[in-house]
Amino acid sequence: MPSETGSGQFGGATPILYVRDLAASLRYYTEVLGFKNADWGSEFFTMVSRDKAGIYLCQGSQGQPGTWVWLGVEDAGLVYEEYQNKGAHIRMSPRNFLWAYEFHIEDVDGHVLRIGSESLDQPYEKGF
Repeated sequence: MPSETGSGQFGGATPILYVRDLAASLRYYTEVLGFKNADWGSEFFTMVSRDKAGIYLCQGSQGQPGTWVWLGVEDAGLVYEEYQNKGAHIRMSPRNFLWAYEFHIEDVDGHVLRIGSESLDQPYEKGF
């Protein structure tokens, strides 16, 4: 087992999502979801980020449409309202689960972003 001084310690994870059309995906992530495009990249590969969350987008390879990604946020209700106002494709409105208060959106390639924050102090849903 690695020591607690940092050897073998993991940092954050940054998923790589397959996209059919990088330009269309970039528009959705930047204009609707509020991410920023990296100042590097190519016509086939880039990264979008928002605060401490990052997602690589790769046109034509490295994955399959329909991948699910978890994004932890400080206030899922606030982000939900923002995305609702910007026309994001919402698959599930916010629900309170034992593990998180979360909602789901879908991007233009069918990837599902599960966005959640700490559970609310109210009854929990049993699952989805």
